[in-house]
Amino acid sequence: MLLSGVVPILLLAVRSATAAATNHAMGKRSGVDHDEAPRLKHRDEILSPKVVIVSMFSPEAKVWYDNMKNGSLGNILANNITVPGLSPLFPDAHCIESGEICQLTMGEAEINAATSMMAFVLSDRFDLTKSYFLLAGIAGINPKLGTLGSVALSRFSVQVALQYEIDAREMPDNFSTGYFSYGTYGPGEYPANIYGTEVQELNEDLRDAAVTFAQGATLADSAGAAEYRSKYSTEDGHYAAGAEAPSVIKCDVATSDVYFTGAKLGEAFENTTQLWTNQTSMTYCASAQEDGSVLHAIMRAAVWGKVDYSRAILMRTGSDFDRPPPGTTPFQHLRLADQNGFNIAIQNLYLAGVEIAKGILDAWNATYNEGIKPSNYVGDIFGTLGGEPDFGSGNVFGGAGFSRSSGTEVGLTRRRLAARNGRTAGGWK
Repeated sequence: MLLSGVVPILLLAVRSATAAATNHAMGKRSGVDHDEAPRLKHRDEILSPKVVIVSMFSPEAKVWYDNMKNGSLGNILANNITVPGLSPLFPDAHCIESGEICQLTMGEAEINAATSMMAFVLSDRFDLTKSYFLLAGIAGINPKLGTLGSVALSRFSVQVALQYEIDAREMPDNFSTGYFSYGTYGPGEYPANIYGTEVQELNEDLRDAAVTFAQGATLADSAGAAEYRSKYSTEDGHYAAGAEAPSVIKCDVATSDVYFTGAKLGEAFENTTQLWTNQTSMTYCASAQEDGSVLHAIMRAAVWGKVDYSRAILMRTGSDFDRPPPGTTPFQHLRLADQNGFNIAIQNLYLAGVEIAKGILDAWNATYNEGIKPSNYVGDIFGTLGGEPDFGSGNVFGGAGFSRSSGTEVGLTRRRLAARNGRTAGGWK
């Protein structure tokens, strides 16, 4: 889900007839009646989807259900497979009759996303070794690079809130932000303590192919969205992209459970993204809550041959700006203003996403069955999948990546967890 927008209401109840009714209602609200949805005809059948659409919450899923009922690609609700470990609100994966396209919903924020995706990739109901994962969700959008309704396809997902934080009212006078990397003494310093989830890098060649497919879509827009984005048109052109009509853009996503807004935090996370990815320009354009978690689960499954991490595609559409226009306070912008971006962002998830899915299926035999080999590094900051990260302090596995035959010494010797700068086995510095 996005980091600013609509907050869903969850109804919690005891296990009773009331709870059953609540779950039934939730299923209908997400566009699926789980009690009446058709089940897979042969329960021992293993599906091998070519495209897996990954939604985060109900509106992102419903746009696929509604548009694929009578679409040329097939009804995404033709087969419904309950997968142990998925969110109790979204317990099923949904697939077209042929099984070539499937969809599932993670649940919002990092913990839901990580647990749901791990359950899916480890399920024995699917063969995902050749599947393309299309992460398709709405997001906050940086007006320096995009606007309401923009379709952003990314090379990097950065877990920007994985830092120290001091309340801005109490931070040192020479600090530009209260956020600074673990093991450091101020903003702008590279992390000395690494967890491994800070940065996920994706297949840039596949991303570029997805951009080409998405550009074939006629994107949705609205008068209300145009009116709000016009507020970002200023003489200095600082937010020129925010004032433009939606388009398909290449830029990166910040992952954080922190639901932030405002120029100060936006600029702090712009700097974090640029620093941690070792890029020479600012590329942060979208803020969301799930991507790093979903991608890390896919990557860990790839270690064991369950999936191909180089087949993951990260797409976000702008539903609201991550900072206010001139003359508007962050609170007014976040909680009082109607930016009118939500509906077009939801529509553009499908409009751009379906072009990507069609492109993959149409060129399956010629290109996508074999796959697009990445020319860039792909994976995490540790080098878990092998290769040398172009960010961070280098591959901690000696370049080869994690080996399935590695023992417990990996954690203590190769990663040096007990002797990292500023941290000892006895505590934190």
